[in-house]
Amino acid sequence: MTASTLEASERISAVDPSVRGWLRFEGAAAFISGVALFGWLGGPWLLVIPLLLVPDVSMVGYLRSPGLGALTYNAVHTWAPGLLLLTAGLVADANVLAIAGAILIAHVGMDRAAGYGLKLPTAFADTHLGRIGKSRAQS
Repeated sequence: MTASTLEASERISAVDPSVRGWLRFEGAAAFISGVALFGWLGGPWLLVIPLLLVPDVSMVGYLRSPGLGALTYNAVHTWAPGLLLLTAGLVADANVLAIAGAILIAHVGMDRAAGYGLKLPTAFADTHLGRIGKSRAQS
């Protein structure tokens, strides 16, 4: 581990657990809301689980480097893309776009509720909610 990676790991492990809990609760609420919107918009229930997994294709950047991986992952895993798709779909009366936005909101909420946050460029396990996976125990 380089000095800067070790320094980042120390900062990440210092995330206050009470704040992490609130952010996970917020994620659960967004997940439930996104799935409810999906249903309200007439999304096909047989596809809800496969569609919830589609945004993770954005991890493909990690095949090149942690920095690119964090960039591609974070571009999809923020609230803005889902909210923009949902809004555009509702305004343009384009149900497919609105459903895509609802799924993206639900996916981001699901990730946050599970403790997966936005990625830092140091490593996949380094997130704004703290370290994840086996590496969490090492920090």
